[in-house]
Amino acid sequence: MNPTPHTPFPPSLTRPVRYALLACTLLMAGWAQAQLAIQSLTVAAHGGGELVRIQTSEPLRQLPAGFSMQAPARIALDIPGASNATGQNLFELNQGNLRSANVVQAGDRTRIVLNLSQPVGYELRIEGNTLLVQLQPGAQAAAPAAGGALGAAFAAAGPAARTQPLVDIDFRRGAQNAGRVLVELASSQTGVDVRQQGRNLVVEFQQSSLPEGLRRRLDVSDFGTPVQTVTATQVGDRVRLLVEPTGNWEHSAIQTDNRFVLEVREVRQEANRQGQQPNFTGDKISLNFQNIEVRSLLQVIADFTDFNIITSEAVTGSLTMRLQNVPWDQALDIVLQAKNLGMRRTDNVIWVAPNEHIIQRERQELEAQVHVQALEPLRTQFFALSFARAQDVQSQLTGAGAGAGAAGAGAAAGAATAGAATAGAAAGAGAAAPAASSRILSNRGSVNIDSRTNQVFVTDVPSGLERVAEFIRRIDVPVSQVLIEARIVEADDTFSRTLGVRLGGTVGTGTAAGAGSGNFHLDWGSFDPAAVANRFGFVNLPARAIGGVSPATLAATLFSPSANRFLNLEISAMQADDRGQIVASPRVITTNQNPAIIEQGVKIPVTTPATANQAATTRFENATLRLEVTPQVTPDGSVILNVQINKDSVGAVTPGGLAIDTKRISTQVLVENGGTVVIGGIFESTESNVRNQVPGLGDIPVLGHLFRSTSRETVRRELLVFLTPRVLTTGAALR
Repeated sequence: MNPTPHTPFPPSLTRPVRYALLACTLLMAGWAQAQLAIQSLTVAAHGGGELVRIQTSEPLRQLPAGFSMQAPARIALDIPGASNATGQNLFELNQGNLRSANVVQAGDRTRIVLNLSQPVGYELRIEGNTLLVQLQPGAQAAAPAAGGALGAAFAAAGPAARTQPLVDIDFRRGAQNAGRVLVELASSQTGVDVRQQGRNLVVEFQQSSLPEGLRRRLDVSDFGTPVQTVTATQVGDRVRLLVEPTGNWEHSAIQTDNRFVLEVREVRQEANRQGQQPNFTGDKISLNFQNIEVRSLLQVIADFTDFNIITSEAVTGSLTMRLQNVPWDQALDIVLQAKNLGMRRTDNVIWVAPNEHIIQRERQELEAQVHVQALEPLRTQFFALSFARAQDVQSQLTGAGAGAGAAGAGAAAGAATAGAATAGAAAGAGAAAPAASSRILSNRGSVNIDSRTNQVFVTDVPSGLERVAEFIRRIDVPVSQVLIEARIVEADDTFSRTLGVRLGGTVGTGTAAGAGSGNFHLDWGSFDPAAVANRFGFVNLPARAIGGVSPATLAATLFSPSANRFLNLEISAMQADDRGQIVASPRVITTNQNPAIIEQGVKIPVTTPATANQAATTRFENATLRLEVTPQVTPDGSVILNVQINKDSVGAVTPGGLAIDTKRISTQVLVENGGTVVIGGIFESTESNVRNQVPGLGDIPVLGHLFRSTSRETVRRELLVFLTPRVLTTGAALR
């Protein structure tokens, strides 16, 4: 008896049914073995460039997605659903600009990376079971040429049923003076081809028509962007936009649903020359895709970088974009903004999700932190302060120093400290208070102090105690001390000169001593007109005393013995030159940001006369030298000084008593440590010329000096204030 052959089917099935199932199984196994596979990769020179032939087991249904890189120069192609059947991963080609190729299978797709010597453009086309990659000559642009990857994608998509009209063409000014051309498309499936033609940009919309109202030339030079004009024309079954920029510029294009945006921005090179870092620092990448899914585009960026990108299930939609030589992080930012997405980065992992999902997740995390904090056990910790005062620390921990009560501020601060994001969570934690942000304790925390030992006792959750410990560590430090030395110099320079004359004549009966017979004689001596009995023509204009010192005099008498007549003349003169200098040097030491005052002087009694209803009263006014200063030490070691200086002195005597001469300076200055600054000066200059004379006679030339007196005085006073702050190190003393 022959044994029954073993089959994977139950014996209850009839033989015809088992044969039918076996045939289906073999058919499916054969189909699985016939899946798409890459069989070979060769290269040959063609058209001034290189032609890469990629042989596959069956024809490709569509052109593979690809992107190019500038540094290093590479072209990457992704063939979905394909396996690597070549038996090797590296192909050493060394043909013209093409150095090598890598074929790597990852999951359900195979990536082919062409390693180049320099960036070039490329074209893709399918011929039977062969994918052809035509590399342009190295002198051409590094972007895919017109009719290349993007154009071929349009050709592979097949002819459109009919042209569709564009909805609108507009121009806006973007951030950093970028020009934005906005086009509203009739359908999200409209093909767009962007290429650079000389110094201009050409944008063509496939299978589109241009309404009569949009056939125009926009002069946008007044917008202050690199774009000068935008011209829309109809060329066959395409709409062509000719964008004419000026200067040094770069561009990017992106299509989201029915909106196409072309942005032209100025290339700013002066930022690097000034040492400023650009906003995006990733390696540069070029992307050229037509209606690619956002999730697939994010995967392409993840493959280019060393980051792992996790995409939320809510990320959907597709994009058409063309980015030429931009940093990869900028490309990622453009994609996120276009689809209203956000990201959160942790080390080398980037999570991408819609913005509302990210906000909702963070809100939930913060609310969970509030609930966890409400259940945490309380702990008590004491802190012994060395330099800070316990009362001040208590006010800062509770926020009472900002004008809020401990209870109200603490309740609201608990929500703020824990990071509650919803108003309901904050309301549940307690009533909000204006000073909640200044509270360091959580809503359950409390603080007590012992002024005698200068200790602080804090009861709070562990996270709150960590914040308190860090806060006390930062503020319980020695405060810098500042020595401020002021020199107040008051200089006087006075010059006085006076000249006078006394002139008299007499007729007497006697003879003068030493008289001769009939001749005039001159006798020098003192002049005393009172000793002459009869006098006439008396001129009494002597020089005045200066500083209590009488002027010097010179007298002469001219007489005639025969006529018994006398002419008396006395000349007096005085000159004084007074120079004085008063120096006051007050010095004071204080701690950082605490005011210090030093004062020295006298009190002058001032009496108020009695009235009918009130007796005479006496009060005392200050005539002092006063220095008030508040220093602030800056992080670089300089000192900001808020200074007020008074220099009072006793002045002239008035009917109401002594006057007080006051000089005052109030200012704020920044001085380097140990430097000296002149913060103010008061300069006074007084000149006076006095002339007394006998009317008429004093104006006679030469002889007029006998009938007049003159006085000249020049007074100069100057007040200067010098300040020198010195930041004292620990242990420094006032010397």
